[in-house]
Amino acid sequence: MKNAILGFILIFACVNYVGLASIREMKETPRLKISIGSQVFFAHLQVNETTAALLKQLPFTLSMVELNGNEKYSEIKQALPTQAESVGKIQTGDLLLYGNNVLVLFYESFSTPYRYTRIGKVTDSAGLSKALGTGNCQVKFEANP
Repeated sequence: MKNAILGFILIFACVNYVGLASIREMKETPRLKISIGSQVFFAHLQVNETTAALLKQLPFTLSMVELNGNEKYSEIKQALPTQAESVGKIQTGDLLLYGNNVLVLFYESFSTPYRYTRIGKVTDSAGLSKALGTGNCQVKFEANP
């Protein structure tokens, strides 16, 4: 029985080490290219398990749905690991994960009681609101080394 428990602990430690190793491989802050029509924006990404898992799914184009006059959201195909926290204040250009599979791009700043996992932030959000428009839209996400 002791050997089975020790074996389980060893496997668990190895799996966690491999996950941490892939995060550590990100030598620089990863960037994301976000295309909305002819407009292109770039986001600096967090270095975490969520971002590492998201980068493996790229590129993809999402039909993003308008919500509350301040954000666009869409479900992604595969759930991502989460580290949800109460962010308190949303900033224009925040790219966050709601739950484990809803990608949210904010184009207005406001306070919120909701919990999100941080993914990244658009570096220059000037024109982001105009590019996203008032209704639903198509947004392409690509890795940008």
